[in-house]
Formats: sequence, C-alpha cells, structure tokens
Amino acid sequence: MGDVVFRASGAVVAAACLLLAVPAQAMADDGEDQVFTFKDPRITESSGLAVSPTHDGVYYTHNDSSAAPTFYAVDGKGRTKATFRVRGAQARDWEAMAATKDPATGRGVLWFADIGDNLDGAWPDVSVYRVMEPQTLKDATLPATRYRFRYADGGRNAEGIMVNPRTGRLYVVSKEFSGSVYAAPKKLRTDKTNILRKVASAPLMATDAAYAPDGSSYVIRTYFSATLYRPSGETIAKVSMPELKQAESIAYTADGKALLTGTEGSRSPVYRVPLPAGATPTPSTSAKTSIPATPAAADTGQARAAEGGFTAKNILIWLAAAATALGTITFIARRTR
Repeated sequence: MGDVVFRASGAVVAAACLLLAVPAQAMADDGEDQVFTFKDPRITESSGLAVSPTHDGVYYTHNDSSAAPTFYAVDGKGRTKATFRVRGAQARDWEAMAATKDPATGRGVLWFADIGDNLDGAWPDVSVYRVMEPQTLKDATLPATRYRFRYADGGRNAEGIMVNPRTGRLYVVSKEFSGSVYAAPKKLRTDKTNILRKVASAPLMATDAAYAPDGSSYVIRTYFSATLYRPSGETIAKVSMPELKQAESIAYTADGKALLTGTEGSRSPVYRVPLPAGATPTPSTSAKTSIPATPAAADTGQARAAEGGFTAKNILIWLAAAATALGTITFIARRTR
C-alpha cells in the first residue's frame, strides 16, 4: 500500500503543479499571436504538435491517452484536412510527436511517441512509431515502423520527444521534478529494445520538446514557460508562454523564427510566440554540434538546465505543490489505516 500511495502522490503533485502553474504563464510575450483553434470535435486532447516538413501551411496533432492511434492534418485555420490511422500501432499514452525530413529522399517523416507512464515504470518498455508523411492529404491508414525503448536508469514518465535534423538522433525528455534528456542509439533497431541513456538535464515537469528546423537549437516546454538551448545543452534563453488551460505541446515554425504552443481541450488554441532577439544561435556546418549522446553530458547539462529551468516563482510553485501533495498523502494514509 505504501508504494501505491507514493505513486499516487506523484500524480497528485503533478496535478498540483498544473493548477498552480497557470498564473506563472500569464506574463506572456506581447508578440504572441493566436494562430488558430482546432475545429474538429474529435480533437479534444491535443498533446503533440508538429509542422509539416513538406506541405506548406499544414500542421499535425494527435490526442492524448485513451485514444486510437490516429493523427490529424489541419490547415492554418484549424480545419481538418485529413485523418490518418497508424496501422498496427498501440496508443497507450501518446504524448508527443516530431516531424523531420528524410535527407536521402526529401520525404517527410513523422514520429509518434507512446511514452506516457503516469506510474513511472508501469510499462516494461515504451514505443515510438516512425511514419512516412503522406504525400496526399486525404484520409488513409498508414504503415509504421515501431521502435521499442527502455531507460538505462529505470522507467519514468515522459511527454517530450525531439529529433535532431542534422544527425537524425532521437531524444526523449522525461517529465519529472528532476527531468532528463535521454538519447536514443544513433541507429535504431526493430529486432531488439533500444536503450535510452541520460545525456542532459531538463527543466521541472517538461511537457514537450522540439528541435529547430535547421538544428541550431532546441526547446523544452514546461507548465511554467519554455527554455531554449543550443545543441550542446547550453541554455540560450527562457521564453514566456501564453496563458493556457494545460500547457501540452510545442514546436518551431517552419522558418525557425518562432514557437508554436498548444493545449488540451475541445477547440483548443495554438499560439505563435516569437523567439527573443538573438535567441537562435548561428547555425554551424558541423553535424557534431548536438547533445552529446554519452552519460558524461549529464553532469554539465545539470547546471545548464538549472540555469534556465528555475526561477524564484517556479521554486515557490514547487513548494506549494509539495505542501499540497504532503497533505494529500497524509489524508490517504489516514483513510487506509
């Protein structure tokens, strides 16, 4: 029972962070702009967001847990252009997606992450599905390649994935009080479980992540804000986000000059937030300027993430959430004596 209470309290703390984080998002950039709202009544828990790498003005999204393995292509006004089902895929808890371009063929590639685990280790492994972007935007069922993953340091909850467009390496970002960036192997295998290894730290309760289209930076979204990083893991800047019901998704615009962020709920909005001046580093011609895919990077990443991941306000919110969780644990303990 103690273990059950402990795990339940983790969900309570996360919920408390969600409720308390809303005021922290109110100080958004003056340049924020609502791009559209999802018009489709089937899109009720938009959890992943990506810009099409080959279709101009097209965006992709999918619902959260308890949904079919389905994703939607929408236009710049939030209207659904096509609905796609992923053949043979499971949807235990789809939490994120990414979009890249195959350097060999120029075709778009979509990645869907079934990585949510609210019990922090309930699943023996998690999965990411690779789907070739449809060339025609009309309803269809698409084949997928499934890659299974296991964390080298034990199971955990995660809500963010990103793919470096320069190297093709996939990263998973965990959603924890002390989150981490995990690197997948350079070459993914379908015949065995791929091991995810910690390479850097992530901010408090990360809900999504994305790489810039040119690979010059990446962003990690939290309930509080978003933080930009150089591919090395060095913090660039912190970006205020618009006030949202539940901050869930983030992506770069096609030109890499702004961020797109969304939330869950029926007819949920998607906002565009310009990057702060000088936030995007000068692109490098070297593909090696990426998060080091070795555990040694975790030590330096810890300090870098801490630099841009916490503020006094975040710490106060964290303390308030912890107090709420403690009270809940005490209540549950008394009820289960």
